[in-house]
Amino acid sequence: MSADSRAPRVAPPWRLPLVVLALGLVAWWALPEQLGLLTRIAITALFVLSLDLVVGIAGLATLGQAALFGIGAYAAGIFALRLNPDPLIGLAVGTGAGALLALASGAFLLRYHGFTFLMLTVAVAQIAASLAQKARDWTGGDDGLTGFSMGPLLGRFAFDLEGKTAALYALAVLAIGLYVARRVVDSPFGLAVRGIHENRARMAALGTPVIPRLLAMYTLAGALAGAAGALSAQTNAIVGLDSLSFALSAEALVMLILGGAGRLHGALIGAVVFTLLHHTAASINPYHWLFIIGIALMTVVLMPPQKAWDWLRSRLGAKA
Repeated sequence: MSADSRAPRVAPPWRLPLVVLALGLVAWWALPEQLGLLTRIAITALFVLSLDLVVGIAGLATLGQAALFGIGAYAAGIFALRLNPDPLIGLAVGTGAGALLALASGAFLLRYHGFTFLMLTVAVAQIAASLAQKARDWTGGDDGLTGFSMGPLLGRFAFDLEGKTAALYALAVLAIGLYVARRVVDSPFGLAVRGIHENRARMAALGTPVIPRLLAMYTLAGALAGAAGALSAQTNAIVGLDSLSFALSAEALVMLILGGAGRLHGALIGAVVFTLLHHTAASINPYHWLFIIGIALMTVVLMPPQKAWDWLRSRLGAKA
């Protein structure tokens, strides 16, 4: 067997975004009464995708990803309320705010690892939530940031009550974010970050600048999380303190575990499964929907997604 035949094939970076966009457009056309849910799934998937870059690719355990999401949401909301309601400019502001917070906090946090890093990320999220609560004149405090509305997308497409524009907007941003993430992860830089995840000491011995590589990946994750937060603010026209909550970070981690970390598409699967389970179970019994999520998590722990796929392929291969 030649060396070329043993090398793993890398899928084009545009394939998965196109598949996601196509499936989203089918859902947008076939389920016009569920456009709000579709928008929520797209935003959640982008947020969990940002977490996958930190946890699955870089190997950094964090429970503070909501800080990056929330800062993007507040930045976009405040920008729309006080400066300019243009959604694309607001999206850029939210993305930049998430990246800036990740860069600033990561420069300190990444000096630590393991449990210390985990707890410090929680502390950053708690500080951000406390500051948002105290700055009532800017954030609305416990009442949330309201009173802003978005202008037409590209100057033509207004955000309608049915959510048609919002759903397409969120799907497009998700596809772009997924494309960027795939290009970065499959690049030499992404492979170096994976190598740091596997063996930090060996990569450092080989001359790889470990902290700068991790900081760059953490900043990219912050940008995607900030973009997801900005989308949430723009499509819901409200930003609450729950966008900075520990519960949001924990839910994102649960979604990533459900779908499988480190493969990017696992973030999408986990976000879709969790959101649909939440939506369906909460509509049946709003007080006990977490019971179903608990069962799903136990199933994933006992039968991880990769093993499940391998078992399914072997069964299909045996029947063929």
